Amino acid sequence: MKKFLFLILALILTSTNSVFASRVSSNCTYKGVPLYGRVKIVDSFEDFRVKRVSAFEDLRVKEVTSFPNSCGRWQYVESFPDFRVRFVDSFEDFSIRSVNSFEGL
Repeated sequence: MKKFLFLILALILTSTNSVFASRVSSNCTYKGVPLYGRVKIVDSFEDFRVKRVSAFEDLRVKEVTSFPNSCGRWQYVESFPDFRVRFVDSFEDFSIRSVNSFEGL
């Protein structure tokens, strides 16, 4: 009985930690792709599915017109993107919140 209770407790703690863990790694990448640079918004054939939120985001994003060279700085473009995103309401790869300052993790 004690082993069973310990197993249940371990499963609960493991699932709780994964719910609150960020999907973006600590070096500002997702699946090895840096999350800064030139970004194209698409309706299909995306690299990442992204959800826009107002709180509890995985990444804070600042829209810039030049020098998108640090974590969370995105320059929206139509050609030659570093990666493509599709904005979704559910089943996202990670979530973002648009900010004017303090972009990043």
